[in-house]
Amino acid sequence: MTFQEQLKADIALIEPALERSLSGESGAGYDRIFEAAKYSALAGGKRLRPVIVLAFCRLCGGDAGNALPFACALEMIHTYSLIHDDLPCMDNDDLRRGRPTSHKVFGEAMAVLAGDGLLTRAFETAAESRLPAETVLRCVRLLARAAGMNGMIGGQVLDMESEHQKIPLDKLRLLQSLKTGCLIRAACELGCTAAGSEDEHTLAKARAYGEALGLAFQIQDDILDIEGDTAMLGKSTGKDEKSEKSTFPSLLGLEECRALVQSLTKDAADAVSTLGDSAFLTELAYSLVGRAN
Repeated sequence: MTFQEQLKADIALIEPALERSLSGESGAGYDRIFEAAKYSALAGGKRLRPVIVLAFCRLCGGDAGNALPFACALEMIHTYSLIHDDLPCMDNDDLRRGRPTSHKVFGEAMAVLAGDGLLTRAFETAAESRLPAETVLRCVRLLARAAGMNGMIGGQVLDMESEHQKIPLDKLRLLQSLKTGCLIRAACELGCTAAGSEDEHTLAKARAYGEALGLAFQIQDDILDIEGDTAMLGKSTGKDEKSEKSTFPSLLGLEECRALVQSLTKDAADAVSTLGDSAFLTELAYSLVGRAN
């Protein structure tokens, strides 16, 4: 199977599973929360994180279907973070994935609840896995740690507190390793864990792939915020400059950032090069270099 064929096959698994997980209309008068949750979660996107979960599960000899609940849970957590990130009290954005943001369509209160609902449903979905209880517990802990105060939320706090000031490069790297990197690294670990792998060498290589890929992904995002096209990106550009945020281009310049994306992508590919058939993960990493969305 070619890279594109495998990618399409994985997304074809993820999309209906995600929709099934969010199709719980009650008929009791609060169905709009399901509508709001699905509006954001099913709006498309690269599905990078859940695809990585399935890929690492296969790499470790597991059945990708066993990793699907965790892949969906991770995508729900990612989507909840975007809904909240777009709120007026945070980044105050009007566009996400080529559509009006959740609070523009459903109002601020419903957008907050939709994010809360997705976060909660993520753990419900993960807990419904039929894998051994010990494996499920390990995966749930990975999800919680990556999404929590010492993970993504901590990164969001640093991001908000760094507006309108110039921060040093080491703090920016920490910010992005938490805000963006934690969920991507978790995707790698979740796939291995769902496959039943407890080999520390494999897990270390998976984490290294996630860390390098997560940082490359964020630097490319920073570049796109400057050079990208809103219609192509599906979200607003120029936000970082308006918020006077320190970014990798603002600290390092665009050319150094482009070189860094290439270098980090190679690091990601090298990290998994000894872990069996890593061709898909290698090509996935390189497919994100120079991306336009």
